[in-house]
Amino acid sequence: MNYIESFFGAITMLTWGWAVIPLLVVLGVLFTLVSNFVQIKYFTRMFHVLFSSKPTEIKGRISPLQALLVSIGGRVGAGNIAGVAVAITLGGPGAVFWMWVMALVGMATSLFECTLAQVYKRSESDGSYRGGPAHYIIHGLDQNFKFLAFIYSVCLIAFVFAAIAFQGNTVAGSLLDSVGVDRIVTGIFLAVVTGLVIYGGIKRIAKAADFIVPIMAISYLLLALFIIITNVNEVPTVLMSIVKNALGIEEAVGGGIGIAITQGIQRGLFSNEAGLGTAPNVAASCYVRHPVSQGITQSLSVFIDTIIICTCTALVILLGDVYIPGAEGIDGVLLTQQTLVSHVGEWSKYYLSITILLFSFSSVIFGYYISETALTIFTNSPLSKHLLKALVIVVIFIGATAPGATSVFFFGDPVMGVLALVNLLVLAMLFPVAMRVLKDYNRQIKNGIELPIFDAKNFDDLDIDHSVWNVKK
Repeated sequence: MNYIESFFGAITMLTWGWAVIPLLVVLGVLFTLVSNFVQIKYFTRMFHVLFSSKPTEIKGRISPLQALLVSIGGRVGAGNIAGVAVAITLGGPGAVFWMWVMALVGMATSLFECTLAQVYKRSESDGSYRGGPAHYIIHGLDQNFKFLAFIYSVCLIAFVFAAIAFQGNTVAGSLLDSVGVDRIVTGIFLAVVTGLVIYGGIKRIAKAADFIVPIMAISYLLLALFIIITNVNEVPTVLMSIVKNALGIEEAVGGGIGIAITQGIQRGLFSNEAGLGTAPNVAASCYVRHPVSQGITQSLSVFIDTIIICTCTALVILLGDVYIPGAEGIDGVLLTQQTLVSHVGEWSKYYLSITILLFSFSSVIFGYYISETALTIFTNSPLSKHLLKALVIVVIFIGATAPGATSVFFFGDPVMGVLALVNLLVLAMLFPVAMRVLKDYNRQIKNGIELPIFDAKNFDDLDIDHSVWNVKK
């Protein structure tokens, strides 16, 4: 086990220590500047695109709103509660600032990767669409780069297993602490419910997200906003401490600004996954008139995940008296849970446990879908998909019954580093294509076309599946 952890530790150092963070920053800023701040320019259009598209009844195909809810359900998980607490514990309040920064530039990164996923998506025999980083590597780049698609797909499946184990562990830990439910009981419950949903395909996953995501997000935000409003006089001081710690003016933990930046970017990416390439797998599954429409919609999920939900969690923690900067103590979900108790009472433990259950479950079903998409790069056999479903069910059970998050997630960061590195390099290579598609969208908007349409014939030089652009919803 020591050799295995050392191996993954070396991968973490090579990816996060040297390559991923500079690439995330440089490419995110580049995408933002070259696109003329597209994530801000089209912010209001995100809502217009969502609600101008009607639900589709075609088997296997989902609407842009459903794709957004599935994506938010995947992004919003234990990372928004436990991950933010870990970032603050290890990186100090300043880590929150760097989560904000990476979310703002990550909105542009997410827009481009989801746009490319739409451009290069493929039609399946059941009427559904498949796409994502592996697909835009295979169809967007030279065949010499095909090996990157295989590396990405293998790492994506491994990352999903790590993330699912982490989600199960977080839920089980929360229920054990709040109501004393044994980890094995939680593991069995999660395994059964997960199996019922993932065996229903993307339509059932989307329907589950339709129900779960609005409930979990709104209920959690209402409680957080209540705490923030009742402590509103202290909010300016907390916000100032976040900025001062982020810029090195005040040091809350050892390592200062460096550890704040690292933790902010790592936990921010784990939470919103912008640049990681996970969301494009879902973004490609719906029908839209133009690839950029789905791109700008998906960038909204980054904003909701980090700027809204993660910020609420951070303010709840920093407005409380449980967290002590630089001190050894509780972290992760227990820090958030005990801080809520200090704010509003013991009942919040049970409330948060239910919220974490919903957050984590939405992430698990999202994780299954993207791992299935990755699997199709190697095989489309029904047996392989059944095996994947079985492994997901086993992994969430193991994660729930493991005694600590570290034991089930030690390879999460290094695998995530490889995913981010491959996807970011590919995005850099395909950026001219993405900009070409964006300019087509901008031109139509400038000409007064309210809902731009993608004419695949104008992009005949690209390896595009024309059948997905010549159908009705």
